[in-house]
Amino acid sequence: MHTSSEQLLRQQVMDAVIAYYQACHVPSGQFAPGDRIPYAGRVFDEREVSALVDASLDFWLTSGRYAERFEREFAALLDIRHCSLANSGSSANLLAFMALTAPTLGERRIRRGDEVITVAAGFPTTVAPLVQYGAIPVFVDVELPSYNIDCRYLEEALSPRTKAVMLAHTLGNPFDLAQVKDFCNRHELWLIEDNCDALGSRYRLNGTWRSTGTIGHMGTASFYPPHHITMGEGGAVLTNDTQLKRLVESFRDWGRDCWCPSGHDNSCGRRFEQQFGQLPPGYDHKYVYSHFGYNLKVTDMQAAVGCAQLEKLPGFIEARKRNWRRLRDGLAGQEEFFILPESGPDSDPSWFGFLLTVHRGAGITRDRIVAHLEGRGIQTRMLFAGNLIKHPCFDEFRQADTGYRVVGALEQTDRIMHDTFWVGVYPGMTDAMLDYVIESLLDATRGSNRKGRTL
Repeated sequence: MHTSSEQLLRQQVMDAVIAYYQACHVPSGQFAPGDRIPYAGRVFDEREVSALVDASLDFWLTSGRYAERFEREFAALLDIRHCSLANSGSSANLLAFMALTAPTLGERRIRRGDEVITVAAGFPTTVAPLVQYGAIPVFVDVELPSYNIDCRYLEEALSPRTKAVMLAHTLGNPFDLAQVKDFCNRHELWLIEDNCDALGSRYRLNGTWRSTGTIGHMGTASFYPPHHITMGEGGAVLTNDTQLKRLVESFRDWGRDCWCPSGHDNSCGRRFEQQFGQLPPGYDHKYVYSHFGYNLKVTDMQAAVGCAQLEKLPGFIEARKRNWRRLRDGLAGQEEFFILPESGPDSDPSWFGFLLTVHRGAGITRDRIVAHLEGRGIQTRMLFAGNLIKHPCFDEFRQADTGYRVVGALEQTDRIMHDTFWVGVYPGMTDAMLDYVIESLLDATRGSNRKGRTL
């Protein structure tokens, strides 16, 4: 507890922080054509800055009260039992995967050489943990206009060594969870949902709406500044399985066997009474290591920002949906140039971006349109890796003809690599910005047609 004088000083600091925010961070001015339009960005006010400073005044430099609060409130919001914070969404993917390699899982554990079904059209850290551990990613194609896994390839991708499916919901658009989950259930496979770009998306499974990231055995979230909410850096693993939660936190916290929160001792009541491995009986449980782990914890200052952001999440989700719809309506009728994005049945996306694929023979290329938009100050992005196995990080595997499998020709994945890009829908975008993006896209296509002739 703080003394009255400490509370008074803290309040004076908070008052100064609010004044600083209003003087230095409040957005000023209206959008004018040519002003930079980011593809994404942080949206915050004095509450995030105040929470950050409040946490810093405690000078508790690792996970603490704000981290505990965020984990509790985030889990409740998504209606899931456990949330384990990490220092990034990429780390969350690593932890979710590595938890499945734990010996305590018995025959279901993933061993080196086992296979995991995934896609190449996405962000590399969905796949990197598999490769780094020595598992074999099995790449299947995606379908358009969802940009998610083509479930027709699942059975073909299956082998006696398949142990899991690890997939992302592409830019907030849920993949076909009904088919994927049924496939995993029938073959006793783990399912990890990379939900880093889809916070707030929902899927109707067996007639019930559920949050994506809570339907598989584990889901992950990212709180990097472009994402739905931010801590700066930060991520989380979600699960209803207490054993998996313990494994995730063991790998996150150096691989330790002890599950005491930071700053606490002897939560189990048997700290000096147990036998582990070949250690002496009664060896201090706080220094017993069951796994080769990492240190991927979040700081309380990051979590404090996240707590303030969490209050805004419902409004952020609605803004993303509204902005996506404005772009979709504004580009209606442009199907001769673009494949316009669509959500699948039984899904309610919380969009991360607005994807466009340029038709072959439309008389204009993706690269020309991107150059046109960037020249007008409109940031664009590719669909991340495009085709991950074409990147230099896979050179040694291609040369050795080992380390991964491909099912089919990945035709749509290659098409995405050549013809797809996206623009932002984040809550900081105004109607004027969105209308300028629409106008710029329409302007880029004027003078072209599907036959490839210049008009």
